[in-house]
Amino acid sequence: MTSPQAACLRAVLQLGYHLLDRGSSALVAVEQTIRVLERSGLFNAGKGAHLQLDGVRRMDASIMEGDSLRAGAVASIEGTVYPISVARCVMEETDHVLLVGPMATKFARYFKMERHGLRTPPRRLPYGTMLKQIRSARNQHGTVGAVALDRTGTVAAGASTGGIDLMLPGRVGDTPIIGCGVYADNEAGAVSMTGWGESIIRLAVAKEICDRLAQGTAPATAARVVLKRLVTRVQGAAGALVLGPNGRFAIEHVTPHMAAGWWDGRSEPTVRD
Repeated sequence: MTSPQAACLRAVLQLGYHLLDRGSSALVAVEQTIRVLERSGLFNAGKGAHLQLDGVRRMDASIMEGDSLRAGAVASIEGTVYPISVARCVMEETDHVLLVGPMATKFARYFKMERHGLRTPPRRLPYGTMLKQIRSARNQHGTVGAVALDRTGTVAAGASTGGIDLMLPGRVGDTPIIGCGVYADNEAGAVSMTGWGESIIRLAVAKEICDRLAQGTAPATAARVVLKRLVTRVQGAAGALVLGPNGRFAIEHVTPHMAAGWWDGRSEPTVRD
């Protein structure tokens, strides 16, 4: 896979590995790698987030660590370069898990999170027109995510997205919903999802995969079984990054494409579509 996106993925894999190799936590590695993807503008997250039908960028993100099961998330946040860092801030600075909408944006500004200057004139479409357009967007995704395991045996998972093209304002997918878009538990493993959010939500896919890991199922098998059920039960489409507490991992998908990679610190990072 050769493209600007692939080059960016290789760079973030190296960044994440070196952070872990130097003793950083899995949480830090996940946050920092996703920040690079958000800032790049190459993916549907952060500066590259898709516009909703009214011409506004609203973004979702979540992060979770598997030691104490702490988690933080934001939904429909605007104007920030790093939604993943706002999600971590929610986790560490409040007793909450999820903040949404204008109040999530206000929270980010209070903590002086970096803002982007991207401006697009709002579209004044009749609401009925927007409702008619949303059905054509089902297969257009682009969530970014990461999973990591650190030296202490703690796992973490994170995800960030701008949603889908032609998205109805107010729509929230799986990414900021703990147990759907992400889940992390030291006793089971870590999962980060991408794909058609509505289908992922209906089966709480990240938690379902983690539950199977906790029962001793291998990451690849757990992901394949759950993704197969996603297709047969709700005609869903998704991809999963799955990491076990012993370091075994899997990258599985039932979507036409999923760009992802891994690195063991030797040679060059492996990135494939």
